[in-house]
Amino acid sequence: MIELLSNIEFKPFILSFKLALITTIILFLISMPLSWYLSQTKSRVKPILEAITALPLVLPPSVLGFYILYSLSQNSFLGQFFQDYFDIQLVFNFSGLVIASCIYSLPFMVQPLQSGFESLNKNMIEASLISGKSKTQTVLKVAIPNIKPSLLTALIVTFAHTVGEFGVVLMVGGSIPEQTKVASVAIYEFVEIMDYKSAHIYSAIMLVISFLVLLSVYIFNQKQKKSFL
Repeated sequence: MIELLSNIEFKPFILSFKLALITTIILFLISMPLSWYLSQTKSRVKPILEAITALPLVLPPSVLGFYILYSLSQNSFLGQFFQDYFDIQLVFNFSGLVIASCIYSLPFMVQPLQSGFESLNKNMIEASLISGKSKTQTVLKVAIPNIKPSLLTALIVTFAHTVGEFGVVLMVGGSIPEQTKVASVAIYEFVEIMDYKSAHIYSAIMLVISFLVLLSVYIFNQKQKKSFL
């Protein structure tokens, strides 16, 4: 066992966790106001916004990865802008991976938060607003503390989903050691060279991590439900 662990290169896992952490933080900041708006609005554009945020769930990773790759390349306005003004090449770069991961994992953050906000008692929100609290204060001090299960689910599932990304990450970032070679890409490369022993080890680590993440979510949600009974 010790011998097996000593042969493992942990840098792809560290890079995966770094990417997942940054992506989760960015998506939380973006998705919180978006989810609140979607949960409260009755605008006609709501179905359109919901469809856009949910697209990564139904689009094949190859399709999504291709359009992200094209959008971040130097042939696009965005890619050329970052290259000219910040000297940052978004394709085959960690910065590009972060942007791609934010797009790919967006629904995993938005949908649980939106469901949590929609489940809130409307009278509680109205009472907060009537008492003189602003919409921002109502969200921060009333809404968010009352959707802890949804909040935890959004954070953990987004993190876990980003750790397990493969198709989009490979197309946008490639496999550059210590820059874009995440754990899922490393497993793919082991299979390509028929190093099944290493592929088994890396896959087992990812399997255990994914199981523990989901288990923690279900245990927490179960405790929350019991506390309300």
